[in-house]
Amino acid sequence: MKNKETPIKSLRSSIRAFLQVNLRGKGYQSTGDKALPDRPSPDPPSHRFFQKHQSIMRMLLLALIVAGIGAAILYREHFDAQLLAQWIEDAGAAGPLLFILIYAAGTVVFLPGSVMTLAGGALFGPVLGTLYNLIGATIGATLAFLLARYLASDWVEQKTGGRLNRLKEGVEQEGWRFVAFVRLVPLFPYNLLNYALGLTRLRLTHYIIASFLFMLPGALAYTYLGYAGREAITGGEGLIQKGLLALALLAMAAFLPRMINMWRHSHVDKEQHNSTNRKPTGIKR
Repeated sequence: MKNKETPIKSLRSSIRAFLQVNLRGKGYQSTGDKALPDRPSPDPPSHRFFQKHQSIMRMLLLALIVAGIGAAILYREHFDAQLLAQWIEDAGAAGPLLFILIYAAGTVVFLPGSVMTLAGGALFGPVLGTLYNLIGATIGATLAFLLARYLASDWVEQKTGGRLNRLKEGVEQEGWRFVAFVRLVPLFPYNLLNYALGLTRLRLTHYIIASFLFMLPGALAYTYLGYAGREAITGGEGLIQKGLLALALLAMAAFLPRMINMWRHSHVDKEQHNSTNRKPTGIKR
């Protein structure tokens, strides 16, 4: 004769089944009537290898970048725009992509951006040339920004101490406005500025968007100048009009930073004047 299951045993078995089903999905394992947390799984070998050799990989990558910058500076005079044009033409439909990649890599290793921008205008015209130049310059600036942030920011901060912290705080308070200002007003060399901004805590999205938008005036002017130069060499039509338009764009790109600087100074002076003339309000009783 089979033993009948008592209500208490039935309740215990129901609770055990409930715990087994729900706790296993939350990282628990059952041991009889007890539920114990799972042991943390060990890190995979690739992750342990990366953690162990992270500093070595950083140094190797930094040495590779420094070597590339040194080679670009030493052989800058041998940079041949005609050879670049030949590469782009031989690439066919992939020519724009190749040009963008070369522009981005050149930005990282301090190749002269003005030469690349002029070449983009000569190769692709004023509209597509401006677009490709902006994309290549923005990608290169972003790469330099990220390399500085993840390779050298900790080391530079340790070496410079409070001086860099004060500078970083000033830049970070302005945020994207500082990026917009230095893109329009060339106070610092373009390639060096990309690395310097990577040492701050600027948001990456703000940096990318502000760089792309506010590099547009200079990119448009130099791209059209390269296009006009190509037309002058090949004997295109309307050379006088194109030359005058190129000069007008260059003048606009040169005068725009001064106009923005004047506006900033007048805005700051106006705020200071308003703050000094503001009367303190007393507390009414």
